[in-house]
Amino acid sequence: MPKVTQQHMDARREQILDAARRCFLRDGFHSTSMQDLFAEARLSAGAVYRHFTSKDEMILAIAEENMRDVLDVTLAVATNRQGQSIGAVMAELLEVVRAKSAEEDLAGLAVLVWGEAMRNRSLARKLDHLMGRIRANLIILVRDHQEHGDLPANVTAEAIASTMLSVLPGYILQLALLDPPVVAEVPDAVRALWPGTAGER
Repeated sequence: MPKVTQQHMDARREQILDAARRCFLRDGFHSTSMQDLFAEARLSAGAVYRHFTSKDEMILAIAEENMRDVLDVTLAVATNRQGQSIGAVMAELLEVVRAKSAEEDLAGLAVLVWGEAMRNRSLARKLDHLMGRIRANLIILVRDHQEHGDLPANVTAEAIASTMLSVLPGYILQLALLDPPVVAEVPDAVRALWPGTAGER
């Protein structure tokens, strides 16, 4: 029997998740059955269950993938701290979200996931963990700016990071519900609102 490579396994997993995204966006989480997912992926039940034991596992995987790029951006900024303004960092996050929404409707899926998290405690805990990691990276950036006088020191870095993070779901919601041109200039507006950089001493 030929050995199945990791590359093949990864490609099959992504095939299943792509099918799940299409089904969930078309019919919602609860109206999508496992049979629907098998048909959409054009795979047998066994092939799908080899990767995911339930729809909940697929939803968790999609939520994690949706936030991975955003987490990567904040981690890179927190690690390197190369004098980027707060506005530039936020604009980069929004542009990552916009690009992923154009590719695979991240915004629409995110809204569905948020609704599902209200009843699914496992999903809610996963989202809380991911958002906590993003917030922790932003706190590092905010403290750097506070130390150099670019942000007020009479407000905690935690509160400022949470405020910055509040921009993200609002932007995602607008991407999901409104025509793209309506929010096309939001990244530029964020850059203009927070122009100072920790490198401008």
